[in-house]
Amino acid sequence: MPGFEVFGEAERKEVNDVLESGVLMRYGFDAMRNGHWKARELEQAIAEKFGVRHAQLVSSGTAALTTTLAGCGIGAGDEVIVPTFTFVATFEAVLSVGATPVLADIDDTLCLAPEAVEAAITPHTRAVVPVHMCGGMAQIDRIKDICDERGVLLIEDACQAIGGSFNGKALGTFGRAGCYSFDPVKTITCGEGGAMVTDDDELAVKADGFQDHGHDHVGNDRGAESHPFMGLNFRISELNAAVGLAQFRRLDEFLAIQRANKKVLKDALAEIPEVSFRRLPDPDGDNASFLCFFLPTEELTRGVMEALRERSVDGSFYWYDNNWHYIRQWDHLKGLKSLYPLHDRLKAVLERQAQREYATSDAIMSRTVCCLIKLSWSESDLQERARSMVEAVRSVV
Repeated sequence: MPGFEVFGEAERKEVNDVLESGVLMRYGFDAMRNGHWKARELEQAIAEKFGVRHAQLVSSGTAALTTTLAGCGIGAGDEVIVPTFTFVATFEAVLSVGATPVLADIDDTLCLAPEAVEAAITPHTRAVVPVHMCGGMAQIDRIKDICDERGVLLIEDACQAIGGSFNGKALGTFGRAGCYSFDPVKTITCGEGGAMVTDDDELAVKADGFQDHGHDHVGNDRGAESHPFMGLNFRISELNAAVGLAQFRRLDEFLAIQRANKKVLKDALAEIPEVSFRRLPDPDGDNASFLCFFLPTEELTRGVMEALRERSVDGSFYWYDNNWHYIRQWDHLKGLKSLYPLHDRLKAVLERQAQREYATSDAIMSRTVCCLIKLSWSESDLQERARSMVEAVRSVV
């Protein structure tokens, strides 16, 4: 997870280009820029890298999801299927456009289960948002088939899996749109930022306007631009884009290091019979920002987590108890704790969901340990970590 680990001369050079021009905003001030358009450059690089027609930078991954949903015309009365294991931003984005998030179980990929998606679709379903969690991928081929057969939109949340792929195709490019995050703990960081990618020309135009107050960006006079529809301010700054541009150029390098480091840890743990690993539908396409493994029971898993803490193995997560990522602790969602009124149908659906149990997801997440993979480990760091992890697990099982 190099976002918070890597900041060097390449990033400083791009940022200094912006500082020297004095133009921190991505729009306007053409004569002052000295030819520097960092956001445009990064959008072009993303589109070329992932083989899509359009990339739209925004201020966060949450903004990318919100912009995409709005651009797809999703709103009040619509249901959007999301997984029980994700970051809270996924359902926040759905709520932000007035739509209703419908939670569905995950499977051993730690992503939306195709059969759960199929069971959750109703006449009100407008979209499915599979989340490629912890660098791995959902069964995106099966989910796409279901969406196509049932006539609902597929929008990928690939915020945690940039650079990952399935059968050679980039995660985030299977549906009508895909979203990425560039916050400090993502594979590529802008400090804060995000992006939407799409091959849909109409959606690209809508997203471009929506993230900038509805501006149509026609002509060279920002003050004379029209506003075909209402929007919000989700613009990224040139400073943030400059950092991301430098980092994005090194994406393949970062991925190669993550994959090599992950392999060392996985190979070490694979010697323990009681350990099994999260299923990856395409192992070669793993972003490898996390190593996720299962223990036979919740009791053993909690014991392993305690043993890892005792040995100071940092970056080890038990998402089952986590406030941000798993349904069990989303009391603010289940309790309808909103600062503004929610419409009646949304409240009714959320209240029903709050009473639901997600036994399939619980059975998986209660036995899951996820460990982040760093770029900055030396060879000795990596070997010591592998030794400590094996020792921690063996001490319990």
